[in-house]
Amino acid sequence: MSGKTGNRSALRQVMASRLFAGATIAMFLSGLGASAAAPQLVMFLVKALGAPLPLAGLYYLTSLAAPAAGYFVGRYSDRTGNRLGLFRVCAAAGFAGWAGLALSTSVWMPFVIGVVLLAISGASTSQIFAAVHDELGRKPADANESVVAVIRMALTGGWIVGPVVGAWVAATYGLRPMLWMTAACTLLQIAPLGTLNPAPVRKPKPASEPAHHAGLRAMLPLLMFTGLFVLVYAGEPVKYGFLLIYMEEHLKLSPPVRGAVIGIQPFIELLIMPFSIGLGRRFGNVWLMCFAAGLGVLANLCFALWPSAVGMFAGQILMGGVWGVFMVLGIIVAQRLLPEAVATASAIFMSSSALASALGGSAGGLGVALLGLPSVFLLPALFAGLAVVGLASIARSASFQEHLSRANASSDSSPVSGRSASETAT
Repeated sequence: MSGKTGNRSALRQVMASRLFAGATIAMFLSGLGASAAAPQLVMFLVKALGAPLPLAGLYYLTSLAAPAAGYFVGRYSDRTGNRLGLFRVCAAAGFAGWAGLALSTSVWMPFVIGVVLLAISGASTSQIFAAVHDELGRKPADANESVVAVIRMALTGGWIVGPVVGAWVAATYGLRPMLWMTAACTLLQIAPLGTLNPAPVRKPKPASEPAHHAGLRAMLPLLMFTGLFVLVYAGEPVKYGFLLIYMEEHLKLSPPVRGAVIGIQPFIELLIMPFSIGLGRRFGNVWLMCFAAGLGVLANLCFALWPSAVGMFAGQILMGGVWGVFMVLGIIVAQRLLPEAVATASAIFMSSSALASALGGSAGGLGVALLGLPSVFLLPALFAGLAVVGLASIARSASFQEHLSRANASSDSSPVSGRSASETAT
């Protein structure tokens, strides 16, 4: 009952706040635009620009610039406190990037645009979550974490709708109009937040003063946690690259069944996300994510060892459990691990999907050549298993918990209040 009450309270907070409501709409538009274009990019490079398929596949390596761009944007944000101003700059860069892709006439242009503009635009999401964190810190309440969950669910909702809309627009109007649609969604993120520019929670540090977040030692727990998240996330590009092919060519499943298999994961994910906060408080956030990573192991074993429609559904349902937990709790834990630099923490964590895509894509390409289908899914099962071990280790680590507790205690902007040290540490 308390969980349901907390969810209702969070929804009231979101609807009553222009910042939270605007952030929710902006995150939906972000997910919608990005996910509409992502599955179509290789096809655009091949069909519209004449790129060879191997070269087109390398386009996703441009996302490796995103973590570096996100770090520097987050660092500047933490120094100045100008979250939403930087968000608008990043969104405008994203609009220019997607528009540039739509206007591209040579193969080299999308690669340059991806590194220069789209890498910067990726930091817009982390700036939103940093601004939300700051605002929640002004008025600590029990439902604050659930507010983050609601906004994060909007981003996931966009990723559910986007591929369907993008495929329809590409089939009906063409690939370039689909890219223009993504550009429009990226720019429209700015509208719900208008000219809002909340004051920083704490006085920005002078440029000459060393920033807390700049030290590598201070960032080590965050980097360790993010690395474990990368191991879990690396299974996604393997799955999206080969699961449909496996179901079509090996299992001979009909198109409606294949579509239902793909669609059930986000459905389960959205069902679980509202309960992740309450479960994290009950069992500890890191322990809950350890359990979720274990579900990832089982999911990939289903793909690899259960060659039937039932096995595919079982794997996708388990994967829904993985992301129903990680997509809510991940950003919360990341911000706690670097409370003096929440924009930097958000940027590092949110851009980790780029590293995971590179790792998973490379491992999947090599793995399918060496192991074939469906044995390639044993690789993401191994990655998730390593993440289970790592998460269990840090959940049991007194030094890690001490660091997290100390970080929370020293941050007057933490959205967590009225909780025991042991709950906060995990």
